[in-house]
Amino acid sequence: MVEFTPVHLITGFLGSGKTTLLQRLLADPALHDTAVLINELGEVGLDHHLLGRIDDTMVLLPSGCLCCTIRGELAAAIKDLHSKRERGLVPAFRRLVVESSGLADPFPILSTVQADPVLRHHFRLGTVVTTVDAVNGIGRPESVKQVAVADRLVLTKTDLAPDCDVLETALRRINPDAPLLRAAEQAIDAAALFDAAARSPLRALPATPDNPHGTVCAFALAFDGALDWTMFGVWLTMLLNRHGEKVLRVKGILNVAGTEAPVAVHGVQHLVHPPVHMAAWPDEDRRSRLVFIVDGLEPAAIEHSLRAFLGSPTRMAAVA
Repeated sequence: MVEFTPVHLITGFLGSGKTTLLQRLLADPALHDTAVLINELGEVGLDHHLLGRIDDTMVLLPSGCLCCTIRGELAAAIKDLHSKRERGLVPAFRRLVVESSGLADPFPILSTVQADPVLRHHFRLGTVVTTVDAVNGIGRPESVKQVAVADRLVLTKTDLAPDCDVLETALRRINPDAPLLRAAEQAIDAAALFDAAARSPLRALPATPDNPHGTVCAFALAFDGALDWTMFGVWLTMLLNRHGEKVLRVKGILNVAGTEAPVAVHGVQHLVHPPVHMAAWPDEDRRSRLVFIVDGLEPAAIEHSLRAFLGSPTRMAAVA
């Protein structure tokens, strides 16, 4: 069985604390078997932590992390790392963390792993961690999208902005599913931050809220009875082919005909992670549940099309 190396992403708007979070994580021995790709080594300020230089782009940190500079295309940098690992030129690593620039759209970075024919045979998409500046919030369209695609949200600079209730409410409206951590007050477990097994497949089902951030909104669908996996797959493929750039995220657990335990699904725009057959239901609720984060799409239209494909009633979920 091929073991794929997960590629995790740390994203967030300019000045939101990505570099500070990365410095904090790299000092944790739990990430000793991790490779990190960053834009410029100098920007991360790691000079006083350096243990040894492997070449002009790679350094080995005291924790055992391999830290590399991205020069040129991301795909080329990952392939170079993979080649060096296979030849024993760098320490073995079992996860890769990429820090994006503050203005970066997360989607092209995520799509690199699945679009490149070489990378997709050795790597898989991992966790998206988005940092949010508690002082400046999420006023820019780029930051709203970065929040929407996150698996985990890390709120930074809360010591400078202690009253974050309004911002946290806004984050929950955009992304109701991602666990929210406060970097200043909480210990950040580096390994757990990137541990897919620790992610809840589906948290509370949100209602469709009033949305102050343009056309981005989150909503949930829940429906009874076992569904036809093939029909659902056709529906999701058609939805993403037509509206993928507007479906910032879809995530949920499904009651699939012929299976005792649920199947977890997770997609970002045109990208869909391989479905995961869970060991058991997380609670007594046996309904299929889907959470969508969309930009400019009508929730009612998505509900109507899903109902038509499944041939059974669906309904908008109430607040959990």
